[in-house]
Amino acid sequence: MAMVIGVPKETVKGECRVAVVPEVGRKFISLGAELCIELGAYTGSHFCDEDFRGAAVAANAAEVYARSQVIMKVQAPGVDEIKMMHPGTILIGFLRPFEGPERARLLCEKRITSFALELIPRISRAQGMDALSSQATVAGYLCTIMAAGSCPKFFPMITYAAGTLRPARVLVIGAGVAGLQAIATAHRLGAVVEAYDVRGETREQAESVGARFIDTGISAGVAGGYARELTEMERSLQNERLAKAVSQVDVLITTAAVPGKKSPLIVSGDMVTGMKRGAVVVDMAAEGGGNVAGTQAGETVVVGGVTIIGPVNLASHMPTHASEMYSRNLFNFLSPHIKDGVLSLDWSDEIIAGSVFTHAGEVRNENAKKVLGF
Repeated sequence: MAMVIGVPKETVKGECRVAVVPEVGRKFISLGAELCIELGAYTGSHFCDEDFRGAAVAANAAEVYARSQVIMKVQAPGVDEIKMMHPGTILIGFLRPFEGPERARLLCEKRITSFALELIPRISRAQGMDALSSQATVAGYLCTIMAAGSCPKFFPMITYAAGTLRPARVLVIGAGVAGLQAIATAHRLGAVVEAYDVRGETREQAESVGARFIDTGISAGVAGGYARELTEMERSLQNERLAKAVSQVDVLITTAAVPGKKSPLIVSGDMVTGMKRGAVVVDMAAEGGGNVAGTQAGETVVVGGVTIIGPVNLASHMPTHASEMYSRNLFNFLSPHIKDGVLSLDWSDEIIAGSVFTHAGEVRNENAKKVLGF
């Protein structure tokens, strides 16, 4: 009997992405699987009924959950959604594994095998499945577009009949996937771009996409692509050298965030006070508390003439391409384990073993277990 992949409508307010786009849906069907998608789940991403020919369109979420052995979502399911799942259902999505013990407990009680895309190992073979990176690419691009739209200056140098206007100066803090995309976008728009990251190994990457790297003399990279916590001495040195750079720019974009952890505060209130009047800050880490003093998640505030934007769920603001990228990540994750429409998970695969959140009634990820108190 062919496996049924279910795609319910996202229930988080403002979420416009869909987990499976038509192109990827057809690929799953070509592998012998069946696709069941809730009516209207795709409209926020600007797809329509005709795009999903070959798939079953369910009238409501309950029907999707009743028919499906595999559920694909963007956002973590709520309690009511989990209660509609059959025991043994396989759930895949951004599950926020370090948050919400009640959700984890219910997944265990229902014996749901869940895979959190945040937990996919950062290895070369998993790059095509790395949904964190694909969605960060969208977020980095959008951060820069937001900044350009709010900046009182042109990003590129402009020459007109009466003279020349100098280009805007942009500083991007955090040279991960989102930061590199923000740098590249600002550079393409014609701004003068600088970049900073405590991981010294990112210097070459930042320079390759158009930035001048600010060297504070600190290198705090660790395995896995993230940064360790700075010592008091390192933090003091960073603050001293960053304060000067921050005071000279027209736009500041910050992207330093780690899933499941509070975002590090990098730009102090004094640094904000020292910025130019009319300067714009876009803090991509707003949902985790922000990298900039004064950031409010989901709000735009003005502090001493500086506009601080704290966007949330950025990728959902570009739902068509964000959904396409995310959907391909899901296909690359699951398709190697589908043969003739039947799913057979290979638990010896380090990607499967590393990304599992709950299985057989237990939280399987040790870090999540510790944080959730299980």
